[in-house]
Amino acid sequence: MSEEMLYGEKEILESKLESFVNRTPSREYEVEMTCPEFTCVCPRSGFPDFATIYIKYVPAERCIELKSLKLYINGFRHRKVFHEDVVNIILDDLLKLIDPVRIEVVGDFTVRGNIHTKVTARHQKHAKYNLHN
Repeated sequence: MSEEMLYGEKEILESKLESFVNRTPSREYEVEMTCPEFTCVCPRSGFPDFATIYIKYVPAERCIELKSLKLYINGFRHRKVFHEDVVNIILDDLLKLIDPVRIEVVGDFTVRGNIHTKVTARHQKHAKYNLHN
């Protein structure tokens, strides 16, 4: 008996990160999102890892569409990936998607083996003009 894919699994598999136009580009503002149910798999042990992912960014031209972010984050649940890579992969994917003024991604991983891991990655656009030239 073959098991049919559930609708949530299908949504995650077919999803892609999406964005929309920033409708208030005249003002700098910060967007903060918390993803408290992040899971992935340790590539060495195969055990699940749990974390809260925090995303904070200042939009430029585009903003992150939230349902697509939810599906993207859920896509990590069976993925074998180190904590450091999780945060940098998410940051890189969001940079490609929205190219924000600045962005920070934090992975706050649940204690495992008496060690608590917190990984932070940041990116900021460079100034348009180099004052040294």
